[in-house]
Amino acid sequence: MLAETAKKYYLEGDYNCAESVLLAANEAYGLGLDPDTCYRLVSAFGGGMGCGSVCGALAGAMAVLGQEAVTGRAHATEGFKDLCAGFVAAFEKELGAQDCKTLKERYFAEGSRCLQTVVLACGVLEKQMEQLRGA
Repeated sequence: MLAETAKKYYLEGDYNCAESVLLAANEAYGLGLDPDTCYRLVSAFGGGMGCGSVCGALAGAMAVLGQEAVTGRAHATEGFKDLCAGFVAAFEKELGAQDCKTLKERYFAEGSRCLQTVVLACGVLEKQMEQLRGA
């Protein structure tokens, strides 16, 4: 479900990887973010912050975890640091890397750009959200 929604945003809406993950999660999980503006919060993370660094899909997913799990402030939210570290480890295990440059070499395809990366990232995020929400 999440991956299909992200695919729609990514291919049909022409959003970047970070924006697509956040918009899809907002819709799928009812995060309560204004969809007309929330994607701008992560827009700079597309293309690995424009320089091939941290994958935008990973950054978008991390924003979802912040919205879902943080109460008050991140550093004062018990277990949040471990949640983030665990998510990054699961992402890297599933996709083989966490940086855009490496992932692009592995998953980029003409016509669909980094769609496979977005879909795989959504799978990792879905598992994490199931754990967080006790589903």
